[in-house]
Amino acid sequence: MQEHHDDSDLLVILRHAPHGSSWLREGLDAALVAAAFGRRVSLLFMGEGVTALLPGQQAGALGQKGTAATLEMLEMYDIETLLVEEQGLSCLGLSSDELMLEVECLSPSALSRVLSGHRLVLTF
Repeated sequence: MQEHHDDSDLLVILRHAPHGSSWLREGLDAALVAAAFGRRVSLLFMGEGVTALLPGQQAGALGQKGTAATLEMLEMYDIETLLVEEQGLSCLGLSSDELMLEVECLSPSALSRVLSGHRLVLTF
């Protein structure tokens, strides 16, 4: 039986916190561009990337924009599959109900299924 998120073309893995580098923003931008071109995109937040989903992400000390505005655009682009590594959440002492968007938490075995179920994987 196919799981519902295996029909996505592209998996974008976000591993960086919103501040300190532009990786997260670039990953989100890549996801939006791919979706605008009609690809079905799933986002996977791993490790520090999970913190991008916390409410109240304001601009950083160096003037980086917070991620909340971009995350709110995901739905407009039909990016609805938001996956979070269970381990990443628990390492940060978070639970999924603290996040600003609805996500699906993945156990290590579910994670490897998702990774092998996508034809294209971009890591940021």
